[in-house]
Amino acid sequence: MRKVSPNVKKEMLERPEKCERYEMFHDHICQGRLTWEHAIIYAGRQVDASWAIIKICAWSHDVDEFQDGHHLDKNKNEYIALKKLTPELLKQYPRNNWEQKLKYLDAKYNN
Repeated sequence: MRKVSPNVKKEMLERPEKCERYEMFHDHICQGRLTWEHAIIYAGRQVDASWAIIKICAWSHDVDEFQDGHHLDKNKNEYIALKKLTPELLKQYPRNNWEQKLKYLDAKYNN
């Protein structure tokens, strides 16, 4: 896990203390503490920006292969982060076609 810079940490702490996956998908009952998930990878590294990090409960950040499978869903987490993109942010990451990825995930999750 990449260390979060002080500026990004400050922005993250200003955001509501809610599980963003539950807020968007309503696909689970939140359990455990709130965690931060680096949802976006660019050039092989986790992006250190508040739009690229999402807040999710420990249950949805967990991989529990012995009980009922994987709770962690990287596609959903990436979708939540990509929904925050603006044209200005897109210019900072020219090597990825995140607009196309967002269209694909929009179709997949019907949002």
